[in-house]
Amino acid sequence: MIESLFNFCNTVILGCWFFLLVLPKHKITQTLIRYPYVPLVLSFFYLYFLSQSPPLSEADFSSLDGILSLFLQATPASAAAGWVHYLGFDFWVGAWMIKDQQERQQNSFWAIPALLCTFMLGPTGVLVYSLIVVIQNIRDRQNA
Repeated sequence: MIESLFNFCNTVILGCWFFLLVLPKHKITQTLIRYPYVPLVLSFFYLYFLSQSPPLSEADFSSLDGILSLFLQATPASAAAGWVHYLGFDFWVGAWMIKDQQERQQNSFWAIPALLCTFMLGPTGVLVYSLIVVIQNIRDRQNA
């Protein structure tokens, strides 16, 4: 059951990322970026996976050794919970990037490198997106 739900989450998120990357102005994409539907749905899977994991009451989140211990004691359910956590937040950040580009009336094409970095490298995508925005702002000032 855990593996099936994990595979479902991975498949659905790939479709959602497809819309962000390839069809940023599509009606479906606009729905996805208007409200965090995808992270909300993933949160239910996250909670399910957590409910099937050993309790976190004794987990030590304050040290690297404590985090390492969590990873070393991972179960399929806890690993799935961790992965779905990433899926939800990375997608939310990607949706924000597209929404921001559209609100700033910039071509969403320029957000693609940042979206790909967010999809594959998480926070690195925010860095790339920030650089893109700075470059766009400089260009816009020069053209004004």
